[in-house]
Amino acid sequence: MNHLISDPPELLINDPRRGDCTIVLAHGAGAAMDTEFMDTFADGLANRGLRVVRFEFPYMAERRRTGKRRPPDREPILRDTWYRVIDSLSADRMVIGGKSMGGRIASLIADEAQVTGLVCLGYPFHPTGKPDKLRIEYLKSIETPTLIVQGDRDPFGNIGEVGGYSLSSQIQMHWLTDGDHSFKPRKASGKSLDDNIAEAITCITKFLDTI
Repeated sequence: MNHLISDPPELLINDPRRGDCTIVLAHGAGAAMDTEFMDTFADGLANRGLRVVRFEFPYMAERRRTGKRRPPDREPILRDTWYRVIDSLSADRMVIGGKSMGGRIASLIADEAQVTGLVCLGYPFHPTGKPDKLRIEYLKSIETPTLIVQGDRDPFGNIGEVGGYSLSSQIQMHWLTDGDHSFKPRKASGKSLDDNIAEAITCITKFLDTI
C-alpha cells in the first residue's frame, strides 16, 4: 500500500499493566487529542484494563506546533494517517475509532485494515442543519463489528433521524439521554455529562467483551 505520509504521528498512550486489547482513538475536526473529552475517555477506558492510544492528524499536529488554526486535511491524508498509526502498533486485538470526524474516517478503513472492531463517539451522519447530506455509504455495508455512541439530540444525527437509516447489521447504536454532539445533556433532563460519559465507557467495555 502506498502511503502519503513518511512517518507515523506521535502517539499518546494510556497503558495499563494488563491490557489485552488496544483501542485507538482519533480526535474530532476542531479539537486536539488531549481535550478534556478525549482525556476522560482515555482514562476511563484505561481504568477498565484497555490500552488506549491517541494521535493527531497532520493539520492538528501543525496547529499544536504553530498555534495557527487550519482546516482538516484532505480525506486521503486522513485515511493514510490512520493506516500509518495502525501499522506502527503491535496488538493482537485492535479496535479503532474516535470522536466525530476521527471515528468517521476510521469507519472508512476499518474493513480493509481488518481490525477487531470500531467505536465511534458522536458520529457525524450529516453536516449540522443539512440532514439530506448523508455520510452513511460505508455504514450500509461495513463488516467490522461497530458501536456508535450517540447523544439522542445530536445535531449531526439525532435518534429520530438515524432510526430511519439503512445501516449494516454489524452496527450497534447506543443512545445517551438528551446528549448533544459531545454527550452533554440539558439540566432539565436530570442527567449530567459525567453520567453520560460513564454510561458510554461502560457500554464500550461491554461491546468489546462481545467481540
